[in-house]
Amino acid sequence: MGGKIKVAVAGVGNCTSSLIQGIEYYRQSEEAAPLGLMHWEMGGYLPGDIEIVAAFDIDERKVGRPLHEAIFAHPNCTKVIQADIPPSQVTVQMGPVLDGFPEHMKDYPEHRTFVLADEKPCDVVKLLRELGAEILMNYMPVGSEEATRFYAECCLETGVSLINCMPVFIASDPNWAKRFEERGIPIIGDDVKSQLGATVLHRILTKLFGERGVKLERTYQLNVGGNTDFLNMLNRSRLISKKISKTEAVQSQLDIPLDDEDIHIGPSDYIPWQNDNKVCFIRMEGVGFAGVPLTLELRLSVEDSPNSGGVTIDAIRYCKIARGRGEKGVLIPISAYSMKHPPIQMDEKDARRLIEEFLFEGQVAQNIKEEIFVTQMT
Repeated sequence: MGGKIKVAVAGVGNCTSSLIQGIEYYRQSEEAAPLGLMHWEMGGYLPGDIEIVAAFDIDERKVGRPLHEAIFAHPNCTKVIQADIPPSQVTVQMGPVLDGFPEHMKDYPEHRTFVLADEKPCDVVKLLRELGAEILMNYMPVGSEEATRFYAECCLETGVSLINCMPVFIASDPNWAKRFEERGIPIIGDDVKSQLGATVLHRILTKLFGERGVKLERTYQLNVGGNTDFLNMLNRSRLISKKISKTEAVQSQLDIPLDDEDIHIGPSDYIPWQNDNKVCFIRMEGVGFAGVPLTLELRLSVEDSPNSGGVTIDAIRYCKIARGRGEKGVLIPISAYSMKHPPIQMDEKDARRLIEEFLFEGQVAQNIKEEIFVTQMT
């Protein structure tokens, strides 16, 4: 196995910037392997085997520019991890606007917000076909329900796999999942987890409480940051799916879910000078031996976009391997491991075990996945 993995990206924001910089970082630096990766090699594919062949955006500072320049254009503000990016032959194309441009963002300085390009949208389906894309990464802003569905339809029309990194429910929606299954296309989703971020940490701590006999009674997770994601989410109407996604990821670790009033998980505020740094505050209140109370408080500070880069590099390679094996529909183990709102929630270690079995034993994990998937959907 080996060769190139041809990937298209919808949204040239901080996450795309970090992904592309990371690919080049591992391509150029042999000494880096396997620093910061969950898998250095997957099915013969290394991180540097990922090739971006198409990119879509709606911002005038990115549309029409070569991709290696566009990933550093405003309002992107993530940490530069690889400044030396070779010139790209990919030009960022104008995508459809739909609901991908939140109106409230017009009220903020241009270097912090989107500036809508005055361009006619390209023919996304035509370009995906012409450029031979195999996988499309959806990085639309939170709340972009129509835009996400548009790109999902493009995938169905062209046979391109979708990795849905945003909290619009495609892979976890039985109707969409069935359409990808019937079309014979692998899909991964929904809503990417960070490598070690607020959701993963909160899930593990919640599981730990139960395993150690501590009854969790109430908890919150508050997040603040300064990138366009947090600015976008100031419009609370765009947060419905995001809150569901993050909350269910934690609730799934409890035998008995908490009442709605006893759990609050979600973005809290936008602080411009934090840029792409996200600060998470977690509080957990429980009772232990003989009903004695216990309280845990935690603060986590992470560079938000690179924190998902290693996760998406694994998801891309897993998806490529699945395509080569003729798999179709939702790829359950990698979705459970890399996404907040997969069709089926799993313990992190169980999902990773199934991933390893799939990588090294092929059909074993897929058979398990099909049994679980059928049970869940019926």
